[in-house]
Amino acid sequence: MRPLEGLVALEFCQFLAGPSAGLKLADLGARVIKIERPVKGEACRQLSIKDLFVDDSSLLFHTINRNKESFAADLKNPEDLILIKKLIAQADIMTHNFRPGVMEKIGLDFNETLSINPKIIYGTITGYGDKGPWAKKPGQDLLLQSLSGLSWLSGRKSQEPVPFGLAVADLMCGNHFVQGILAALLKRVKTGKGVLVEVSLLESVLDVQFEALTSFLNDGGQLPERGDIKGSAHAFLSAPYGVYQTQDGFLSLAMGDLLFIGNTLGVDLKKYSEKQLWFEKRDEIRAILAGKLLTQTADYWTTLLQKEGIWCGKVFNYEELDNQPFVKELELKQTVKNSDGETLVTTRSPIQLDGKILKSTKAAPKVGEDNSKIHEQFLNNA
Repeated sequence: MRPLEGLVALEFCQFLAGPSAGLKLADLGARVIKIERPVKGEACRQLSIKDLFVDDSSLLFHTINRNKESFAADLKNPEDLILIKKLIAQADIMTHNFRPGVMEKIGLDFNETLSINPKIIYGTITGYGDKGPWAKKPGQDLLLQSLSGLSWLSGRKSQEPVPFGLAVADLMCGNHFVQGILAALLKRVKTGKGVLVEVSLLESVLDVQFEALTSFLNDGGQLPERGDIKGSAHAFLSAPYGVYQTQDGFLSLAMGDLLFIGNTLGVDLKKYSEKQLWFEKRDEIRAILAGKLLTQTADYWTTLLQKEGIWCGKVFNYEELDNQPFVKELELKQTVKNSDGETLVTTRSPIQLDGKILKSTKAAPKVGEDNSKIHEQFLNNA
């Protein structure tokens, strides 16, 4: 039995942050019901990555909405709204990421919802909080990466701002959202009352950068200083930290005693014996290491360095990763199936409980696919 089995979560969220939180709740056993507009459904169904679609919905939608149900309803339709309120009365959790003021207009803000269900866990995601001049501005991952300083941490100095190749603001916000919801469930056990959980993309993406921001705030306002040679990896860490080319691929070198690493590689780094130089002269040092590492294969260097306990590893692309034995040993992939019998390979939950991997076989639902079942189980006698 999964820990959240028996709990019902209504998801009024779209795109990534909220639905990714719903995915995690579903993996932990909650029954997650997406409330979607009829016919078109949630907007993410048409937001494609590489123009890939499965049963008329984008692959992106499928990656974060497996193991859920879909209930189609028009929140502007009074009759549908009555049905939604009946569902809320029987739910444990309700989440949404509408702009501030939208749920108030519909009559489903936190206080109104408490009058329907006094024990509801009511979760909201905003872009920048619900107060102030930014409250109603669009909260989108790239915009948050850009305004939060995050885009100044990747790539080389000469590249200027470089955004991440993933929706890190959305996904980290989803993680924080789940943490808040789980904490609220514990609080409800103690108080017997509903709890309001609020997170914002801005606060989440700033929390992700706590080490960088703490350095900035306590180091005289010094801005991040990225390296400017190929393979620079961290704006706040000294040499050898980075990625280096070898004869047949790439090698990553993490933190370690620079002089010991130099001796192991057969490189004289004695003039950098003072540790402050490891940061101050890191580009110069990395250039020296790069020249040496280019003379042998990645396997040669990893064997040599790992034997000495030095933190290093080969740099894989997705194809090379997929061929690693640990992918099969750890069962890192799973196959899900939709109601038409079509299958899709995806990743699984990273969590194991009591030695058991949390897998699911149910693909993302079609719009309104579960209306009949939900009517029968929740609404016909409500």
